[in-house]
Amino acid sequence: MSASLRSRANVFAALALEREAERRDDTDWIGARRAEAATRYIVVGPDGRGLVGADRGGLRHFHDSERLLHWPQAAVSFLGSTAQANFFVIAADAATPEVPAPEAKWMDLRAAGLALPAFDAGLFAYARALLFWQSRVRFCGACGHATSLVSSGHKAVCSNPTCKLEHFPRTDPAIIVIVGWRDACLLGRQPSWPEGRWSTLAGFVEPGESLEDAVRREVFEEAGVAVDESDYHSSQPWPFPASLMLGFSARASDPAIRVGAELAEARWFEVDDIVRGLADRSLVLPPPLSVSYRLIEHWLRETGGLELSTLMNDEPWQKPRAG
Repeated sequence: MSASLRSRANVFAALALEREAERRDDTDWIGARRAEAATRYIVVGPDGRGLVGADRGGLRHFHDSERLLHWPQAAVSFLGSTAQANFFVIAADAATPEVPAPEAKWMDLRAAGLALPAFDAGLFAYARALLFWQSRVRFCGACGHATSLVSSGHKAVCSNPTCKLEHFPRTDPAIIVIVGWRDACLLGRQPSWPEGRWSTLAGFVEPGESLEDAVRREVFEEAGVAVDESDYHSSQPWPFPASLMLGFSARASDPAIRVGAELAEARWFEVDDIVRGLADRSLVLPPPLSVSYRLIEHWLRETGGLELSTLMNDEPWQKPRAG
């Protein structure tokens, strides 16, 4: 399977949308799209939640008449188009009614990633990431003056006439990797996690660093394991708040583990360890929301000929909050 197909299997990464980036500065074209009957608006609140249908089966799509009724002053940004519709996002503010339509409910992005259709989950992730960036770029980082949003919400321009710096949406790249040694894979556990919860290692890419160098550095920093080779697996938008996860499979040159400050524990898991741990609930692995799940799935299939989905139990990765 190609990396592009593997990426499309990742949550938030199957958004079949034409972003029409070359049209964002064409105000006449954007205005014409907003006037079309096929145009739909989705709504994201200041806390990052989005409005979905009452059955929670998809994003709630609003018509322009509903936008004018509920959010006449709210900022609107263009997202893109399909053959059926044009999509915009409304940035609802704190004054927005709790639920502006009886058939709509608020949902957070993590829940939406597993509950909504792939297109809707990806559209929600895109919209949330864009609005988060907008909320963080209200002032110029070079001179401190206020900025104004242009290019249908995809560019911020400094208002200082001697600066006029243009700011564009940013995404922070992070590698996430499953490391193999013979017939075992390396997983780690963060200090804040309860016993039994394990995942692949991850970390942000530093300036001037290749992805492969980031893999080597992060694995050594976190677990003290030396990596000699790595291969790209797939990617996943991860707007929590503004990351792009770049998945890798890697091979260790030495299995010795020396846990660093970022982990509570790291260890090698053989196939039987994973099978037994999932069966007796002593092991909790990431859910399909994360590319970490896909990396473990890939390793287990390649190493043991097993499908992770047939082994996973219903033990939650995150315990429900009390109350």
